[in-house]
Amino acid sequence: MQMTMRWFGTGYDSVTLTQIRQVAGVAGVITTLYGTKPGDLWPDEDIRAMKVEVESAGLTIAGIESVNIHDSIKIGSPDRDRYIDNYIKTLARLGQADIHMICYNFMPVFDWTRSDLAKVRPDGSTVLAYDQKVIDQINPDDMLSSMDAKSNGFVLPGWEPERMARIKELFALYKDVDDEKLFANLKYFLECIMPTCEKYGIKMAIHPDDPAWPVFGLPRIMTGKDNLLRLLRMVDNPYNGVTLCSGSLGSNPANDIPDTIHALKGRIYFAHVRNLRYNGPGDFEEAAHLSRDGSMDMFKIMQALYDIGFDGPIRPDHGRAIWGEKAMPGYGLYDRALGANYLNGLWEAIDKMSRL
Repeated sequence: MQMTMRWFGTGYDSVTLTQIRQVAGVAGVITTLYGTKPGDLWPDEDIRAMKVEVESAGLTIAGIESVNIHDSIKIGSPDRDRYIDNYIKTLARLGQADIHMICYNFMPVFDWTRSDLAKVRPDGSTVLAYDQKVIDQINPDDMLSSMDAKSNGFVLPGWEPERMARIKELFALYKDVDDEKLFANLKYFLECIMPTCEKYGIKMAIHPDDPAWPVFGLPRIMTGKDNLLRLLRMVDNPYNGVTLCSGSLGSNPANDIPDTIHALKGRIYFAHVRNLRYNGPGDFEEAAHLSRDGSMDMFKIMQALYDIGFDGPIRPDHGRAIWGEKAMPGYGLYDRALGANYLNGLWEAIDKMSRL
C-alpha cells in the first residue's frame, strides 16, 4: 500500500508539494493536468514538466486522476472515435513517462454532486453534504450557481466552467442515454483503449458514481458491487480495474464495502478511503476519517484491503475544513493529513497484528 494525496497542480491547489512531502508516510501524489479540457490530447512537454515538478519535490506520481472522458464518448456520438484517439495517444504518452495508473469515471454531466459544500458541523468544521430533499427542489442551473458560490474561488473537479456553460445542451444530448446504452458506450471505450494499456502497462481504475444513484434523471451505472463486477466481466482484461471509493459506494448504506472489496480482489488498483455520517435516506455528510466520527467502520475497510493483498496507491479523501484553512472544498491540507496518518496507523496495526 502506498499512501498518497491528491494534488491539483500549481495554480489550482492551495496545498503545495512541499507541504504534502512533510505529511508523515506520504511519498506520492495523484495528480493531473488540471487545465486540460476533456477530449484534448495531453502535450508531451506538459506531462514531462508535471513529472519534473513532482519529483523535484521528493515525491512520485502514483497515478493520474483524471484523464477526463469527453461527453461524446459517454453519449456514443458519431465523433467519439476522434476523442478516443486523443485518449489513446495521451495514455501512450503517460506510459512513456512511467505513469501507470489512471483513475477515471463515466458519470454523465456531473462527476459528483453535493447539495452543500460547507455544512457546519457541531465542532465548527465544515463539510461536503448531500440531501436528496434539497436536490429535488432545485434545477441543475441553480445547483451550479450554489456550487460556484461556495467553491472558495477554486475550479471544482468535474465542474469545469467550459463544460458547465453547456449544461442545458449536455442534458439534451443525454436524453436518450439509459443505463444499458451507457454500459455499451463504456464497453466500446474500454475495448478501444485496452491494447494501449497492455502495451504500456497502464491500469485503468474506474471511480464509482457519487452519489450511488441517479441524479436529475441522469443514468448512473457504477453504483455497487454487482455493476462493478459486470464491468470487469464485460471487458475481462487485467488492465480494466476499479478505484475503491468508500465514500461514493458508501453513500448508499446498502453497499457493504468490505464485502465489495473482497469481491473485487485483484482488480482494485486505487483506493479512496473516507468516512460518511448518514442522517437519513438520501441524506449524508462527510465526516472525519476516524470511524466513530461517522457511520462507516474504517478498520474493517482497511482490514479488507489488507486481506486481499492490496498494494496500490491509496489516499485520504474529502477532508473537513478545519483550523481556518481556506481551500478547495474537501481538499484542504489539514484534515487530509490527519486522515493519512489515521489510515497509516490502521494499516500498521493490522499488519503487525497479522504477524502475532
